[in-house]
Amino acid sequence: MKEFIINENEAGQRFDKYLGKLLREAPKSFFYKMLRKKNITLNGGRATGNEKLSTGDHVKLFLSDETFGKFAGVQETAARAHQKLDIVYEDDNILLINKPVGMLSQPADDKEPSLVEYLTGYLLESGAVTEASLHTFRPSVCNRLDRNTSGLVAAGKSLTGLQELSSLFHDRSLHKFYRCLVNGVIKNEKYIKGYLHKDEKCNKVTVQETETSGALPIETRYRPLGDNGIVTLLEVELITGRTHQIRAHLAGTDHPLIGDYKYGRRTLNDEYRRKYGLKSQLLHAYRLEIPEIEGRLSYLSGKEFTAPLPYLFQKILKEEHVEENK
Repeated sequence: MKEFIINENEAGQRFDKYLGKLLREAPKSFFYKMLRKKNITLNGGRATGNEKLSTGDHVKLFLSDETFGKFAGVQETAARAHQKLDIVYEDDNILLINKPVGMLSQPADDKEPSLVEYLTGYLLESGAVTEASLHTFRPSVCNRLDRNTSGLVAAGKSLTGLQELSSLFHDRSLHKFYRCLVNGVIKNEKYIKGYLHKDEKCNKVTVQETETSGALPIETRYRPLGDNGIVTLLEVELITGRTHQIRAHLAGTDHPLIGDYKYGRRTLNDEYRRKYGLKSQLLHAYRLEIPEIEGRLSYLSGKEFTAPLPYLFQKILKEEHVEENK
């Protein structure tokens, strides 16, 4: 017999929806049959499956371990991946993580562990989630960074946190600021617009000034923080959030990112690779500003979070004498 107590992440849904997550490999006919035979009960009594669950409800499954294991499915081994995470902020609902260069934000087809699996491993180890709770709710990230872009990734630790934080990203009310080192000297703040078209085959985008079929509008604001007469440190506010937007948009203004081999200048990038061992673009999701909000996350209203630049980024700024303007 297996017993489960409904928590906040599971409450509010129909009982049959919950069972569909708990026994995700079972046909619906199976758990409806088990409900009729009282092999699955809700709060000690017979249930039909259309009941709305509440926090604290008791669910009992009078099934053998073999049957439960068969229909619950085997949890992915990647979900137990372990790597020390740089946690910038954590509470009962959300986490903000400083993702390093080289780590995937979300799972890929090749099953390589990503930040999602490392997050799950961290929460299992800390006791914030259990193997049982992962059957019906999985914490996940709310935004995505390219593998070789570092910085702040927001994650929902609870269903409320995941839903409300994802909504802030979706409606663009949350302000996202990046820091990057670009070729050339920029002295003035600028707000640029364009249209981005993605080539799925080569995973590369192009930016145009005029709208064409399939292209998506993009908006980017940037301001210079300092330069050495050759390269400029920029703070970029991402108004829209499209694939490779900052990299392609700045390259289109003749200011490609240092270290960006896809959109930048190979000879310059090779120079930084020889000098510093740099193999990826110097682009870092530096700051998140949360607007005034209501609801369960209202305690985060007006808060600002920053993630320190990676060591190599800081070293290059220092040795290239790129200092922030006072």
